[in-house]
Amino acid sequence: MKQPQYSRILLKISGEALAGEKGFGIDNDTVAGIAKEIKDVVELGVQVVIVVGGGNIWRGADKGASGIDRSTADYMGMLATIMNSLAIQGSLERIGVPTRVQSSIEMKEVAEPFIRRRALRHLEKGRVVIFGGGTGNPYFSTDTAAALRATEMNCEIILMAKKVDGVYDQDPHVYPDAKFYSKISFRDVLNQGLKVMDATAASLCMENDINLLVFNLTVKGNIIKAVFGEKIGTIVGR
Repeated sequence: MKQPQYSRILLKISGEALAGEKGFGIDNDTVAGIAKEIKDVVELGVQVVIVVGGGNIWRGADKGASGIDRSTADYMGMLATIMNSLAIQGSLERIGVPTRVQSSIEMKEVAEPFIRRRALRHLEKGRVVIFGGGTGNPYFSTDTAAALRATEMNCEIILMAKKVDGVYDQDPHVYPDAKFYSKISFRDVLNQGLKVMDATAASLCMENDINLLVFNLTVKGNIIKAVFGEKIGTIVGR
């Protein structure tokens, strides 16, 4: 029987991916579909950590022109990630997957505080752990939060779920002749200014030797394929 290639993964889900075709907010059917795929992974015995963005509700870095200062806008974005985390938790628990949400911003009524040892214990007990609130600091993206948590939780790989099927040298939606990379180094990503993840996150992954797989979340079954090490998306590594 085919075995998963990884025993502990971090799944980074963009907030936009939760909006489905609506483009904004949370689409219940989309979240339910993602939850079902995560359940399939958990049933393989793979430990799953999730970091979710908040761009479907609020993008702090884009709101500077609105008169809200950057720090406040970023904190609003962190709150959006908590809402998304609770939505994923609800969908997972509805189908019988035990889940815990940990937040880098204290809000004990809805989520546990981030405690690394407790999170590791949850994983050992077969629970999915969802990290909300980013890093808890403004000026850092959820990509950086994903790289940080993957390092702290000793994850073997970051699965970066997007709406594109990998990394290109330019936007494939705008440039039909864009070059697709099946594999690329973090250094080349940084040197070429490719918008895979921000520079802080890429540097953190590179320093801690954590590979990144960028793949299309909208294709059903891709999470399972990624866990089995099938050739989908783009591997970003050293």
